[in-house]
Amino acid sequence: MKHLWPILEHIWRDQRSALMRGAALMAVVLAMGAALLGLSGWFITAAAVAGLAGTGAMFDVFRPSALVRFLALGRAAARYGERLLTHDATLRALESLRLRVLAAYLASPHDRMLRVRGAQALSRLTADIDALDGLSLRLALPVLAGGVVLALALAAQWALTGPVLAMWIIGGYFLGALWVARRAARRMVPLSRRTEMAAQAFRARLIDMIRARNDLAIYGQLEVQRKAVQVAEDRRFALRNALNRAERQVGLMLALLATLVSAGTLALGLAAAQAGRLAPALGAMAFFAALALAEVVAPLRRALSDFGRMVDAARRVGRNLSSPPTIADGAPEGAVELVAQGLDLTRPGGQIPIIAGLSFALHPGETVALTGPSGSGKSTLLLAFAGLHKPVAGQILLGGVSIVKWPETALRSVLTLLPQRSALMAGTVAEALALSGTDSESDLWTALRAVQLEGVITAKGGLSARIGSRGAGLSGGEARRLALARALLRRPQVLLLDEPTEGLDDHTAPAVLAGIRSYLPQAAILIAAHRPAEINFADRIIGLK
Repeated sequence: MKHLWPILEHIWRDQRSALMRGAALMAVVLAMGAALLGLSGWFITAAAVAGLAGTGAMFDVFRPSALVRFLALGRAAARYGERLLTHDATLRALESLRLRVLAAYLASPHDRMLRVRGAQALSRLTADIDALDGLSLRLALPVLAGGVVLALALAAQWALTGPVLAMWIIGGYFLGALWVARRAARRMVPLSRRTEMAAQAFRARLIDMIRARNDLAIYGQLEVQRKAVQVAEDRRFALRNALNRAERQVGLMLALLATLVSAGTLALGLAAAQAGRLAPALGAMAFFAALALAEVVAPLRRALSDFGRMVDAARRVGRNLSSPPTIADGAPEGAVELVAQGLDLTRPGGQIPIIAGLSFALHPGETVALTGPSGSGKSTLLLAFAGLHKPVAGQILLGGVSIVKWPETALRSVLTLLPQRSALMAGTVAEALALSGTDSESDLWTALRAVQLEGVITAKGGLSARIGSRGAGLSGGEARRLALARALLRRPQVLLLDEPTEGLDDHTAPAVLAGIRSYLPQAAILIAAHRPAEINFADRIIGLK
């Protein structure tokens, strides 16, 4: 339960008034249901007794029947209002929760962001938020409303029928529900977790197969992957069936509990009526009220079915709620200088040292090329300069301020990194470039012209031309230049480029580099270079071993 409390607190803070009104209406629905059935039993029995005694003509049938109609209509209206309030409040709270989780992921370290890009992580992120919708609807609110109604029923039965029947009915449901929950939870909670894990494994395998279907077909592995997806689906289906069977067993135990409590109430009521301690009509009322109170423990069936997946989801989501990110605005005016002082770096996600004691300065308007064999740390160094990889020792200064002290928004407005693999989402060319924050058509064409893409995009239909996910419809070099144009549109003061001319021919590569400098004449540019065109373009070369 310790993992559920932070999520409950967030939902409660976000939608307190709506949830309070919804819980009150839920309690009203349960109380009205018990009162309706109890009053109906009393009314029928009292009318029959009056008829047998010959006093039926004097029996008031109008007020009890009117109250029965009021309870029936009021219960339906309260149920509608309760569903409307609680579902709307839950969906709004989950929307807020989803935004906080996504904001936490966006502020995560770079190595964690790389793990989030996988199909399994994306599937889990979506499934976790979906799993938490039952936390308030099927667990917290039913328990709260049910406890209130049982307390009210205890007081009412005590006053009308005496302590014996009151304690039997309320104690029976309370203790019986605890016994059922404890017994069923031992099986259902682990089964619920395994079912959710199997569902996520199925989604991840299916997404992997869809995204890599071309490569799988080329290497003759498409049928193998399809069988793996089918195996995952069969396991999910089997676990889902097992969980459904366990849920039905809980439903059976709750039905037997209601039968036991109601039968005991009937027996105790008959004994009390025969002894003259209780009016027959009140005994009937207690019996029918006991039947109606079975609705109080009915949500236990679904809550136990979802409890395991809710706990696991709350544990993962809760890690992102403990320290919400704070993002400030504001950037210094004028040109800034990028400086490395005694920098020691290890590989991302590991402890292997690759750079030791590196110091240099990158001045405004200067182009510096980082050279060295593959694995010498060029890409890692760019990540560190972009604030995405923490140095082991030394520091990085941007504008005279340590890069770790820069507000996130201000840092991204000054510095832009173009990594080796840049994401291009499905949409139009204009939409791909608009992620830079610029949507002026003249600016977009200017950036495309700088990276030698104007003719290519014009031939494909202009800015409204559509591209697929990961730049499908463009060659590798064209997709690379489109991502570069998007980076240029940010107009950064510091531009970090990781092999920017990869996939370009010897004629296009120098033209693209010249276009970059023409577009950003005062920017400090640092290039992880491996081609002669990139090295010859630089004002200064720094070799990494």
